[in-house]
Amino acid sequence: MNARDVSTATAPHLQPRGSSQGGLRQYNERVVLQAIRLHGALPAAEVARVTKLTAQTVSLITKRLLDDDLLLKGEPQRGKVGQPSVPLRLNPDGAFAIGIKVGRRSLDVLLVDFTGQARQRWTLEYRFADPDTVLAEITQRLKDIRRKLTPALRERIQGIGIAAPLSLGGWQQLLGFPARVADKWNRIDLRAEVQGLTELPVELVKDTAAACVAELVAGRGRSVKSFLYVFVDTFIGGGLVLDSHLRGGINGNAGAIGSLPLWLAKSDRDNPPAQLLSVASLLNLEQLYGAAGLDAGAAQDERALQPRWLPFTTQWLEQSGAAIAQAVNTAACLLDLEGVILDGSFSRELLAALLAHTERALVRYSWEGVSRPQLLAGTIGSDARALGGALLPLYANFAPDRDLFLKVEG
Repeated sequence: MNARDVSTATAPHLQPRGSSQGGLRQYNERVVLQAIRLHGALPAAEVARVTKLTAQTVSLITKRLLDDDLLLKGEPQRGKVGQPSVPLRLNPDGAFAIGIKVGRRSLDVLLVDFTGQARQRWTLEYRFADPDTVLAEITQRLKDIRRKLTPALRERIQGIGIAAPLSLGGWQQLLGFPARVADKWNRIDLRAEVQGLTELPVELVKDTAAACVAELVAGRGRSVKSFLYVFVDTFIGGGLVLDSHLRGGINGNAGAIGSLPLWLAKSDRDNPPAQLLSVASLLNLEQLYGAAGLDAGAAQDERALQPRWLPFTTQWLEQSGAAIAQAVNTAACLLDLEGVILDGSFSRELLAALLAHTERALVRYSWEGVSRPQLLAGTIGSDARALGGALLPLYANFAPDRDLFLKVEG
């Protein structure tokens, strides 16, 4: 790759900073938790160094967090001089959240612990999303989660984050979506329907924005400050991060690259230019397989690069790489980005191939007058949308920067 890779192990841009002044107890607690979340287990002295809090303040805070079961002590580490240091780490059982991805082809439910790890995962695949099916599955999974956790741990669930397309009833013709089902989606409020199933707070965010949240918090967003996020699923979409904050725009559509035109509009109003999603979506690959009598499900697993499917995959890669490269060039001219992060709900091998084709297409553009952003592989994959949903309530309650991605309306 021509672009310089960026490791998530480098110094994070989301560096927490605390204050030793009075009246900031809760904020400083969040700063300490965020420091340990970003850096891993740390002794108290290192927490003080990272956060710029006094040693006394850190001592008081960490005692409270240990008492509240949000932190755990590790094994003492002996150095050359002085008392052994005791690393402090997040308690996985300290808090939980539920992430729900409602997709056009499948539904995922994740139970996520305080460290951001999925403790339980449920998936339901369907031909198209029907509200009755979706809500029945969510109802069942919420019951399963209650049974899985003890009463004490159930009290630690912070909320539910739902990741879903803005228009689940849209694109009827492309998806073979029955009009009656589309009408159901147009008449219900998904967030309100789920809220009616639980006493937990429920938030709703655009699915690709949720995936972007997961990458921002748990992936390359720790080291890349401003990036366009591209996620390839049934339809391609994205999110936008500027200065380590998710930007949603007035209508929540910032980063909605699927609607980008691929050439100039002509005078014929009945034939507008094709959009990026009509070329670089996973649906296009599935259609190529289907027309050849092959299993379309291979688009999401390792078969995509096996001999029977490879000719059609190569065709899709060439077309998609060229289309995504145009989107990257356009975004770079408008936004002066540090990077573009590409991910999707398919194998890591297919992701690598798509990155390679996009890199080759980027070379064909003139970059005079604009800086070419790094093209980077996403680190989360298929779970990104549900994980991002779960991170919303966790960060609302425990992160120092409440505006990191919660105020996505702009």
